Amino acid sequence: MKKILYIVLDGLGGRPEASLGYKTTLEAAYTPHMDSLAKKGQLGLMDPISEGIAPESDAAVLSILGYDVDKYYTGRGPLEAHGSDIEVKDGDLAWRANFATVDEDTLRILDRRAGRNLTTEEAKALAEEVNSKVKLEGADFIFKATVGHRGVLVIRKNDGKLSANVENIDPGYKRHGPYSIAITNPPVEVQKCIPLDESFEAKESARLTNEFVMKAFEVLKNSEINKRRRNEGKKPANIILLRDAGDSLPKIPTLKELYGLSFGSIVEMPVERGIALLTGMKEVPIEDSTNYKLWADKVLEALKEFDGVYAHLKGPDVPGHDGLVDKKKESIEKIDAEFFSNLLPYLDFSKVVIAVTADHSTPCSLKAHSEDPVPLMIVTSGLQWDGSEYFGESSCAKGKLGRIKGKDLLPLLVEIARK
Repeated sequence: MKKILYIVLDGLGGRPEASLGYKTTLEAAYTPHMDSLAKKGQLGLMDPISEGIAPESDAAVLSILGYDVDKYYTGRGPLEAHGSDIEVKDGDLAWRANFATVDEDTLRILDRRAGRNLTTEEAKALAEEVNSKVKLEGADFIFKATVGHRGVLVIRKNDGKLSANVENIDPGYKRHGPYSIAITNPPVEVQKCIPLDESFEAKESARLTNEFVMKAFEVLKNSEINKRRRNEGKKPANIILLRDAGDSLPKIPTLKELYGLSFGSIVEMPVERGIALLTGMKEVPIEDSTNYKLWADKVLEALKEFDGVYAHLKGPDVPGHDGLVDKKKESIEKIDAEFFSNLLPYLDFSKVVIAVTADHSTPCSLKAHSEDPVPLMIVTSGLQWDGSEYFGESSCAKGKLGRIKGKDLLPLLVEIARK
């Protein structure tokens, strides 16, 4: 059986940009190494969950690893918490969190990511203040800063359980069944958490969430760290936006149980780490996530140890959210020049199946995830070339793989590897 190398470039997909001659950032980027792969294999498009859904990374990643999100998904919060080494018991309320900036009189959101220049050290210090100064009525909580402006919150009621059937505080995402979807032109005000059913547990979840947000707001707006940021001309991290609540960890079979295969994972963010651990993947630490040659070295080492390797590179997603066309294009080019150039010469395609794709599209024109399908490429010996000349959305739309659902990709890779 061949080894499986599954590479996900976060937010890679996009839409034609006027400044790029109506090419997408992937099509406009100089990517000779990915293009060389396209000339060896088959291309297609993939809907991470299903057509018409603009997914968040968590539900999308769970889906593209072969799991039915409608069956298994329980919210991003528990996955973030698990990836941040915080225990989530059934009945706990776990949220994904963002430090953000609001007008302190109106709670109008000025920046959903506090200028995207909040250091991890600043965020951790702010989290310590919140944990030490905020007390909830009838519940305990753990608030943890993770990477940059990101964080996770777990609320545990002193008597009884909580329900995740509540709406997001963060207006950029709206609940859609068990998961959230990005919405276009969202409200600019911080939202109140409201219960989505009449249960006592949902009402308590909403009450405690709103209590936490407002008490944390009072702490953050008076923090010395934010006073210093204001003096430095930076935006204060004076509010915590919450989204994607969950009240339990997913109960899912591992990849070993499903396919009889061992997988290693190389990931950057807590949510991807949480998913990888839940699926039974062994973590391969990456000491410097900005060093793409190191990523290539780690992948090659891991392929010797595991039946499959899952590598999830964050790069293109961030400038996509910021609407920075040139920066997203540069990020794609950097991955091609530093990661793929140091990876491909050492792969034996008679022994490895490689898939390159994305967890979702993040068009710069939207500054958000979109429902657009993502590019997909599969290469291995014995898989007939479909005539594609480059890796991009337009060529993928004509590729032999057609248009597939995310949950069908990993089973397809396993089938190809076993032929």
